Amino acid sequence: MFVVSIEKSVVNTMPLVTYPGRIHVIDAVSQVRSAVNALRRAPLVGFDTETRPSFKRGDTHKIALMQLATHTDAFLIRLNLVGIPTALREYIEDASCAKVGLSTSDDFHQLATLGNINPQGFIELQNLVKKYSITDLGLQKIYAILFGQKISKGQQLSNWEAQRLTDAQCRYAAIDAWACLRISEHLNSGQFIPQQSPYWHEVIEEE
Repeated sequence: MFVVSIEKSVVNTMPLVTYPGRIHVIDAVSQVRSAVNALRRAPLVGFDTETRPSFKRGDTHKIALMQLATHTDAFLIRLNLVGIPTALREYIEDASCAKVGLSTSDDFHQLATLGNINPQGFIELQNLVKKYSITDLGLQKIYAILFGQKISKGQQLSNWEAQRLTDAQCRYAAIDAWACLRISEHLNSGQFIPQQSPYWHEVIEEE
C-alpha cells in the first residue's frame, strides 16, 4: 500500500509559516456583527478553536477562542468574553456559508458546552486528505506535506483565557484557522498529485 506521510524530524527542518493577513481580536459583543459580515463575503473560511489547557486531573475549561480566517483577515473571537452572540450563532449554523476545519467534531463538542448550537456548512479536512492518500491527520504534518513549511505549535498550551492575548498567541491562532483554508483550496484545485509527492512511499502491511 502506498501512502503520503512525513516524519516529525523532517517537519522540524522546515521554515516557519507566517500569516499574510490582518489579525483582529474580537473581545466585545459590539464587534461581532461587522466581523461576521466580512466573513460572509468569503467563499470559504478557515475555522478553529482554542481552549485553556488543563494540567490537573479533573480540571476542565470551556472553549475560549474561535478563529475564523480568510486569506486577508483573521478574526479571533474571544468566546470567554463575548459568548456566542446571535450574529455569530447564525453564521455558524448557516449551511450556505462554507467553513473548513480539522477535527471539527471536537470543536462542536466544546461549543455545545456554551449552549444549544447546531453547526452547519462545515468541511472536515481529515475526510478530505484521506482521499489523497495522506495518512497524517494532524494540521502541522498535513501543511508540511503540501507546502514544505512548519506550523509552530509553541502556543498551543498557553492560557487562552488570559486578560490579553499575546502577539504570539494571535499569530498562532490565525495560522491554525487559515492553514485549514489553504489546505482545502490546494487539494480541491487538483494541484496535489499524491504519486508526485516526495513523501509518497510504500507501507508494508503486516499479515
